[in-house]
Amino acid sequence: MRTPALVSAALAALLLSACTTPAYVSPVEVTRFTGSAPAQLGRGPIAVTAAPGDTGADSLEFSLYRNAVAAELGRIGYNVVGGSGGGAQVAEIALERGVQAPLVPGGRSPVSVGVGGGTGGFGSGLGVGVGINLGGGGNRATEELYRQLRVTIRSTNSTTPLWEGRANFSASTNSDYAGEQAAAGRLAQALFAGFPGESGATIEVK
Repeated sequence: MRTPALVSAALAALLLSACTTPAYVSPVEVTRFTGSAPAQLGRGPIAVTAAPGDTGADSLEFSLYRNAVAAELGRIGYNVVGGSGGGAQVAEIALERGVQAPLVPGGRSPVSVGVGGGTGGFGSGLGVGVGINLGGGGNRATEELYRQLRVTIRSTNSTTPLWEGRANFSASTNSDYAGEQAAAGRLAQALFAGFPGESGATIEVK
């Protein structure tokens, strides 16, 4: 039978191990496509909405990403307005989120994918499709959280995208980017860095 002292020592060792496990944050992988009218980008009024089919547009998590995207759109020259029809252009947001559990004996890790946001025809115009990469590769002693932000900019009177972009990264649950607010800011900043970006190129932003 284990004595209380041995149990306490074992528990302390486990807590110490959890506290000393290094945090992991991957670079942000960004892919962007520009349509045939680049001169229309980066100016004028724009509304920020959920992509068609989104079921979580009223959630607190979605509002964090919407606010982060709106801040970046304002930075690059847009006048962000309220309401889905309040601007000459609209930025439609879609989110994907997933969790990759720690590695288990035998090598492979169980994966749980949680989807937020709609896929709503995203990528049909310029080439950015839906993709989830739960490969991880960082600190697999703890869970890793995966997030992907996709944004389509189009004229309010057209279904043809003017611009599309996708940004994703993964981070361990003990990192500074485990929270949705920090993740939203990092993804939006990477996605709109050097806007509109080289069409069709995939880059990594650290």
